[in-house]
Amino acid sequence: MTTERQGPVTNGSPEDDDMFERDLKEMLDDGPNLGDASSNVQGGVPTRMSASYTEGAVTPGSGLSQARLTRSYTMPPATSNVPLSSGSQSNGDFVPKSITQAASKIESLKEWSINTFKCTKQFLSERLGKGSKTVDLELEAQIEVLRDTQRRYSQVLRMARALTNHFYYVVQTQKGLGETFSELAQKSPELQEEFTYNSETQRSLVKNGETLLGALNFFTSSVNTLCNKTMEDTLTTVKQYEMARLEYDAYRTDLDTLGLTSPKDSATLNRLEAAKKKFEEHKIKFERLRSDVGIKLKFLEENKVKVMHKQLLLFHNAISAYFTGNESMLDSTLKQFNISLKRPNSDKPSWIEQ
Repeated sequence: MTTERQGPVTNGSPEDDDMFERDLKEMLDDGPNLGDASSNVQGGVPTRMSASYTEGAVTPGSGLSQARLTRSYTMPPATSNVPLSSGSQSNGDFVPKSITQAASKIESLKEWSINTFKCTKQFLSERLGKGSKTVDLELEAQIEVLRDTQRRYSQVLRMARALTNHFYYVVQTQKGLGETFSELAQKSPELQEEFTYNSETQRSLVKNGETLLGALNFFTSSVNTLCNKTMEDTLTTVKQYEMARLEYDAYRTDLDTLGLTSPKDSATLNRLEAAKKKFEEHKIKFERLRSDVGIKLKFLEENKVKVMHKQLLLFHNAISAYFTGNESMLDSTLKQFNISLKRPNSDKPSWIEQ
């Protein structure tokens, strides 16, 4: 849009000059300030207004009063190309992602609340003896045996660790005693032979004790892996199975309750169909976890027998060889089970060997 405003042409009289100056001042006041970067908003988009001056012909001797001054204002065309924010649509329908995510979270929270309520109700009913419970007698007996076995193995592990710790301090005491005997043998010539003999005996006991400590550490490490990792992994699956069983019974009870309702209107039928769908989902999950528990219990029993057969043989042979003073048998026992010892005074392997 272009607007023009033209000032009058004067003859040079004082009154005309004053009138011309007033008209010029009004004309400048009406327009934008040329010293500022003025802007106009069209269609929600900031635009600039440009101003230009056109100077007409000036007659000789007339001065500024005879100048024809034309001022033009040029407005950029209005545009409607306003950038759309991300996520908006061309038809004007805009659904922010935050609203969609909030609706999804609310729906998940609602489903979780309903599931928790049903499971809590089923759990309390079973505890009070009012609700029915799905029981697999054979599987439940195997699970109870596993839990009892883990408790007993944990007790063995605790006592084996205590034995290892106490024996470690015995070996350290023997080591210190042998060093003391060796020092006294050098400072007591009259008892040098006796002190030397006892010093060598303690050093031999320390060597055999370190060998036995290696066997005990290997035993406790293997039992710890079996008890706190292998068995615990199976018991974790058992917990998932028990939770799936509780959900299965909760939705089974809910389905039975809806099936006993007398009115068969559309709302009741829809609820019954939804309950059947949920029941089938939890039934599939329950049967899958029951199968997983059975398989894991079978493999755990086989693995337990193999591991404990090896570890109990090691423990027996190492203890017997040490306390009977059979050093060769003690060393052969560790070689038999591929146990490598790291002696305190042994040379550190090079970086190539590492």
